[in-house]
Amino acid sequence: MENKLTRFGVSIPEKLLNQFDDLIARKGYQNRSEAIRDSIRNTLVEEEWEEGTKEAFGTLTIVYNHHHGDVDHSLKELQHEYFQLIISNVHVHIDHHLCLEVLIIRGTNQEIKEASDKIISLNGVLYGKLTAATAGRKF
Repeated sequence: MENKLTRFGVSIPEKLLNQFDDLIARKGYQNRSEAIRDSIRNTLVEEEWEEGTKEAFGTLTIVYNHHHGDVDHSLKELQHEYFQLIISNVHVHIDHHLCLEVLIIRGTNQEIKEASDKIISLNGVLYGKLTAATAGRKF
């Protein structure tokens, strides 16, 4: 990664800038430049994710009722079906009925979406969200 910095000017409505400054303060950024760099990287990672042919990563978070039907069995079956994509998982008991599971997935975006969609759509899964990422090696 090249360390040369380039300065540039940005025209932005005052109200939007004030909202951005509030966000920067809440998130603890030291200055606008750091926040803008992060925002640009996030946009580029999203774009890279949409390309779909490169290595991608994701975390799939699900909450499910383990007493509902055969969701435990179905979840295990799908994890075995996609064993080449699922790097790791964390399982937490929320209460007597509910479990939270986080799966770390690695593959192409299409493979990750396919596996995530199948898991999220299982009967008994109450909540599911895929958070997509790439290594961001280009930036």
